[in-house]
Amino acid sequence: MRQLVVRNLESDLIHRLKQRAAEQGISAEEEHRRILRRALFGPEEEFPDLKSLLIMPDIGEDEDFARLRQFPPDRDWS
Repeated sequence: MRQLVVRNLESDLIHRLKQRAAEQGISAEEEHRRILRRALFGPEEEFPDLKSLLIMPDIGEDEDFARLRQFPPDRDWS
């Protein structure tokens, strides 16, 4: 993959890029790629990132997945 260096950017522009990235939980570099893709190719939906491909099923309650802090008393663990 190739690299692109963009020089002489205003401080405010860099700050806004980092702020947008932080709001989405991604790096400034990833946000920069997304902006370029949208500008050149269209909506982001055409270029999903890995997070959007991972689907967590909506089943159970949070308590169903709680860790047991001790072994159940009726089980022999030897």
